[in-house]
Amino acid sequence: MAMSPEKASSEQEDQMFRLLRQLDIAPSASQRATATAIGVSLGRFNALLRHAADAGLVNINDHHGPDKRARFTYTITTRGAAEKNRLTDQFLARKFAEYDALHAELTGTNSGLSPLKVRTKLMQNNLAPIPELYVSYDSAEKLKFEASDLVSHDLTPRQICDLELLLNGGFNPLKGFLSQEDYDGVVEKMRLADGSLWPMPITLDVSEEFAGKLEVGQDIALRDQEGVILATMTITDNWVPNKSLEAEKVFGADDSAHPAVNYLHNQAGKVYLGGPITGLQQPVHYDFKARRDTPNELRAYFRKMGWRKVVAFQTRNPLHRAHQELTFRAAREAQANLLIHPVVGLTKPGDVDHFTRVRCYEAVLDQYPQSTTSMSLLNLAMRMAGPREAVWHGLIRKNHGCTHFIVGRDHAGPGKNSAGDDFYGPYDAQDLFRAHQEEMGIEMVDFKHMVWVQERAQYEAMDEIKDKDDVTILNISGTELRRRLQEGLEIPEWFSFPEVVKELRRTKPPRANQGFTVFFTGFSGSGKSTIANALMVKLMEQGGRPVTLLDGDIVRKNLSSELGFSKEHRDLNIRRIGYVASEITKNGGIAICAPIAPYATTRRAVREDVENFGAFVEVHVATSIEECERRDRKGLYKLAREGKIKEFTGISDPYDVPASPELSVETENVDVDNCAHQVLLKLESMGLIKG
Repeated sequence: MAMSPEKASSEQEDQMFRLLRQLDIAPSASQRATATAIGVSLGRFNALLRHAADAGLVNINDHHGPDKRARFTYTITTRGAAEKNRLTDQFLARKFAEYDALHAELTGTNSGLSPLKVRTKLMQNNLAPIPELYVSYDSAEKLKFEASDLVSHDLTPRQICDLELLLNGGFNPLKGFLSQEDYDGVVEKMRLADGSLWPMPITLDVSEEFAGKLEVGQDIALRDQEGVILATMTITDNWVPNKSLEAEKVFGADDSAHPAVNYLHNQAGKVYLGGPITGLQQPVHYDFKARRDTPNELRAYFRKMGWRKVVAFQTRNPLHRAHQELTFRAAREAQANLLIHPVVGLTKPGDVDHFTRVRCYEAVLDQYPQSTTSMSLLNLAMRMAGPREAVWHGLIRKNHGCTHFIVGRDHAGPGKNSAGDDFYGPYDAQDLFRAHQEEMGIEMVDFKHMVWVQERAQYEAMDEIKDKDDVTILNISGTELRRRLQEGLEIPEWFSFPEVVKELRRTKPPRANQGFTVFFTGFSGSGKSTIANALMVKLMEQGGRPVTLLDGDIVRKNLSSELGFSKEHRDLNIRRIGYVASEITKNGGIAICAPIAPYATTRRAVREDVENFGAFVEVHVATSIEECERRDRKGLYKLAREGKIKEFTGISDPYDVPASPELSVETENVDVDNCAHQVLLKLESMGLIKG
């Protein structure tokens, strides 16, 4: 009896899957040995091989090794690796369906292991391995050689974080950067095109110039910032997204006060590329190597330890005693082991750096029972997307083998919007997670707001305290903690561990001992440089820290002499100033900057760079354009009015007046010494210099 077309097609795909898998495992084996390994005749093997070669899945090379029986060696191409991943999903889906049918026939019940969607969800068992997107070592070495001829894209730090989790299965079921169809589904409905739940767009954003050189179907090499190739990508989609719609749907508002929306509009490339990726090697990390685990490494560890239930704790902040108490309670409530799983990729601008945080975590790990608690680092680029981010974090932790996940109050919230209100409600994240947790296959544990009850000398959940009016309830907010660190004030032991406080004080000494940046901005001729010079002299008179003046004209001469005055070049000039200022600040010095800096988005980017290391003090020299034109010693305004200078700030190019600078100074009818003294008083009030 003839085989049905569906069954014949299924058998051919199974054979192709076995062929690609075997050639990847043993690229130098003889044809007869490979045919035997995949269970086909030699003639069928040759037919499959011809088909794979014609489709561009396999390269056939002459064999030069000692095994005389092997005439050829085989290399899986980038396209072949992507096809192998696709066929792996289909093969496993069919096998799970067969198992499920047999299970139902024998027991009368569903096994629970068959996939719910077209994409394979593998076993619901949190200990089973999940798919990775890496090829074998031998294939990777050959692909690296081939990739030398490919167009290369140098990944940004955020894209490297995304790529790592795509390759190691942390973003399972994604097989690459989203196609346009998948992207549209995720933005609108939190679902991939096949219906699978996925709340966050994982896109490869590039410049219009780079995208214009590419064609659909083309392979490109993805490299880190040092030029090391990490993966290849087959481009299936190349499109310009509606970023305002993405901001509204994913982050809840098209408001640049949200760090991810600001990134979307002002840092990300204008074009998105989509397509499957093939992993050649992992991104390199030189820090805390023993603490970095892939999803499969964690799953193997849980298998070895016999952990059947694991509750994950997500954090981007140092651990204090309240966190210890809530994680104890969460593990007890779920009757599970505890995985402390902090993010060490990109977090919110201004957060404590991950080096300090990991030292803090390691300092208090012995406060947890070793047999029931583990810690691993997650190289994730957070988006601070609140409810959607909570669901995303849950799916990532499910992929890492966890069965429960702690979701906090205002989970992954970015703070205040432009109107001064919270971006998300305090329990929006918990509500969205709860609505999807059954489909996700990971259970939520509510974050309890823990406070110190002085009379009982213990932490208790705020909503469980029955005698609130009769006891003293103590708590220290994040803002208050930062103030105490900045001013060198006591941090009580009931709040944090001495080891944690010691690490934080090492990184964040009192403000009067930290580096900082004073950033003057205003029209040409407003008096920025004059005030900056006076301030520099006054700070040098005080002593204690080195002072560097980065005046606009000085920088133009020494750092940016090749730049013109287009918007792009002016932005680049300011970003260079910001970089130098951040390095001065990081190393405990004082940077005084005095460029025009007309664009608010660029000033914000510089602020974020500097605030990773110290304070950023924006001073708006608020001299009117009329007064600046009257002072015009260089005759620039006259030339601009005559059209001889193009794109001149205030005349033919806009100036974004700072919305909320730390200080605004008027220079009309006020002498320079007085203006500089106003800045000194502001620095003193902020604790940056001693009175």
